[in-house]
Amino acid sequence: MKTIQHKFVEFIPSLIEDGILYISVMYKTVVHLCACGCGNKVVTPLSPTYWAFTFDGKSISLSPSIGNWSYECQSHYWIKKNQIRFVKKWNDWEIEEGSARDTKQKENSFKKRKKKR
Repeated sequence: MKTIQHKFVEFIPSLIEDGILYISVMYKTVVHLCACGCGNKVVTPLSPTYWAFTFDGKSISLSPSIGNWSYECQSHYWIKKNQIRFVKKWNDWEIEEGSARDTKQKENSFKKRKKKR
């Protein structure tokens, strides 16, 4: 298990440090370098249809998990209370199914918002 620190910022810096989760509440974005160490920048937009974070005054958790399917590493992990918890690497079928499920959930969320208007 690996830990990650958090830093609240207005703007995401151009130089991202390993082991730091940058959170811009104003711009609804969280950025960090991939937890596997490959060096890829991971951007998680904050919104009801993407990711949410919780802050307990000491640590940060992100939900849902981070699945870096478009990167060569294809790492998959959770960030819970500043801890990186790696989970089973998904195969191609699981990635396709997960992506389809995410797309369907986003579509349903947008439909619900339109009905409320």
